[in-house]
Amino acid sequence: MILPIVRRELSPVMLSSQLHPVIDRIYRGRQVSHTDDLENGLKGLTHYKALKGIETAAALLADSVEQNKRIIIVGDFDADGATSIAVCLLSMGLMGFNNIDYLVPNRFDFGYGLSVPIVDVAIERNADVIVTVDNGISCIDGVTHAKEKGLEVIVTDHHLPGDTLPPADAIVNPNQPGCTFPSKNLAGVGVSFYIMLAIKAELQQRGYFERSGVVPPNLATLLDIVAVGTVADVVVLDKNNRILVHQGLQRIRAGKCRPGIKALVEVANRECSHLTSTDLGFVVGPRLNAAGRLDDMSQGIACLLEDDKIQARMIAAELDALNKERREIETGMKAQAEQALEKMSIDEGDMPAALVVYRADFHQGVIGIVAGRLKEKYLKPVIAFAHQDEEVIKGSARSIPGVHIRDVLDEVNTRYPNVIDKFGGHAMAAGLSLPVAKLAEFEQAFVDITQAHVDKLDTAHALLSDGDLGSEELSLPFAHMLRQAGPFGQGFESPLFDGEFQLVDQRLVGQKHLKMVVKSKEGTEIDAIAFNVDLKTWPNAMVKNVHIAYRLDINVFRGQESVQLIVEQIDAA
Repeated sequence: MILPIVRRELSPVMLSSQLHPVIDRIYRGRQVSHTDDLENGLKGLTHYKALKGIETAAALLADSVEQNKRIIIVGDFDADGATSIAVCLLSMGLMGFNNIDYLVPNRFDFGYGLSVPIVDVAIERNADVIVTVDNGISCIDGVTHAKEKGLEVIVTDHHLPGDTLPPADAIVNPNQPGCTFPSKNLAGVGVSFYIMLAIKAELQQRGYFERSGVVPPNLATLLDIVAVGTVADVVVLDKNNRILVHQGLQRIRAGKCRPGIKALVEVANRECSHLTSTDLGFVVGPRLNAAGRLDDMSQGIACLLEDDKIQARMIAAELDALNKERREIETGMKAQAEQALEKMSIDEGDMPAALVVYRADFHQGVIGIVAGRLKEKYLKPVIAFAHQDEEVIKGSARSIPGVHIRDVLDEVNTRYPNVIDKFGGHAMAAGLSLPVAKLAEFEQAFVDITQAHVDKLDTAHALLSDGDLGSEELSLPFAHMLRQAGPFGQGFESPLFDGEFQLVDQRLVGQKHLKMVVKSKEGTEIDAIAFNVDLKTWPNAMVKNVHIAYRLDINVFRGQESVQLIVEQIDAA
């Protein structure tokens, strides 16, 4: 599908004469109105005290440390959950506390979050205190059960809460009612990092470090982990999140990251010194996620916790193998999903506002990726379902800008109260479960309600461009400048440019990727590549000029750098 290319609307006033004009244009296209919004130093972070409930949580956990209570951290089985657990374990370890363990519910046995059975497992492990990370805000039954058993419960999460909050001893979530923390987009790992800062401050105030002979740790050394979890969870990179990601990236590029992160980068044949925020999302995140999707997330957590470089490399290699297996399963599932759509006998013009796909043989671990891939292909909200058990199916939803998928599910649940068993999530991604017998009823309701939300959108699907680049910008110095202008990601999108080029050379590589040499209007020749092209259209020897939407990239081969265009869309000019 060829999308219209629309140039971004710019805020009216130039930010600074010291910025390169194109960089200035990029920032204004993301509605940055003041240079203060570009602050990337740690001093620019919002203070932890702005998070509702955090001082209560810190006091309870400081008590637990001083009283040697056993803390069990319960996380989620994705990269955000894994990094959240790692940040907590490493931070508390640096603070001299070791009576701590973690649990990650196996998605196939326990499902998501702090369930009643998981609480019982924590009790078997002698838990006095349960801390949830990246989950818990919707786990009413689990928290209630834990409290009935005499445990303290601290819920830390970032997902949107329902109408009822769990009866925890403390809740830290920027999205809970009454929380004035300005960054509502913190990932679970961001919340965990803030809580560790608060615990450290509380212990310092109590004189704990002096009494125990422990040197107060510099928790900024863990920002590489925070950066990975933040980008991998595809949260909006607002100012606060950009600082967290920038600081973490700086550590990774300087080689000061955890051995496990370095190993995950290297096993993907990348170099830490050239890593970008995009790489965190497409290189490190998926390999970390692969453990939770197909096996046991503890393997991913072990990679983050490992201090030995050789052992870390071995774990990273195992995760890389799991990721390849995940990709194979995903490819098969995606093909099945597309076949199911073809059987619906509709063309793209008549396609419903949202898509629901289900197969009995879908694998639970990759339905989120399948939903994401179909969303990208058809530019519609998608839910992919797999069996949780014989009667219940579990769905993973992915949405498009402007359609808040959790709000859609909330509306479905309100209007059709007996269809969905449970749901949760945020604007762009959500999860749910329902009886397979209710699938047809759910699909109709979901499509109808999504249609109402789509009808409210101001604009049709389009590629938002940051304009054209001249020959001076199609260069290594500017590509490096562009890389330093980030981090870019969700809600602060990576720069996309467009322009007309002469097509000098074109050939297929890897069976489905179009490798090109293109020439600018000024005569500059540059390498370009378009991934997963329509083989019915490309290569095309008849086409001599093209209009492309592209990202400016640095290609590193055998230590040598060169400029390359990553082509997002190509059309004959």
